[in-house]
Amino acid sequence: MPVRRFAPPPRPWLPGHRGVDLAGGPGVVVRAPGPGVVLFAGRVAGRPVVTVGHTDGLRTTYEPVRPAVHVGEVLAAGATLGALLPGHSGCPVPACLHWGLLRGTEYLDPLALLAAGPVRLLPVGDDGQAAARKGGSRTARRSYSSGEL
Repeated sequence: MPVRRFAPPPRPWLPGHRGVDLAGGPGVVVRAPGPGVVLFAGRVAGRPVVTVGHTDGLRTTYEPVRPAVHVGEVLAAGATLGALLPGHSGCPVPACLHWGLLRGTEYLDPLALLAAGPVRLLPVGDDGQAAARKGGSRTARRSYSSGEL
């Protein structure tokens, strides 16, 4: 469960939250969301971090994680990366996994990797609600502003 969402800074050099924090417990197994190669498994600024390279130039990062992998190791989806450790700053539960996603130097929202498919917007009102309950694929004729989503 996310306890802190992705909140990138307006400029790369400003403070922000460049990933998501997921609630967990000390010792919980951390797994790779997809196949890849371990690019880094060690300490960064005193924190234990694992970085995995994926297709299309994507890299995922995990901290604080006691690594169970080594640099160069090829991973399948679901492979064990290590064990979650307590001590992530600002975590409201015993342990939080900070999960990051990068393409090149650009930070992205890692929750996008979990997308289940296209989102369909239905018009508000009886017709749209009925279509949604029936599983219909009726297309909305109204345009939606980002403030309504």
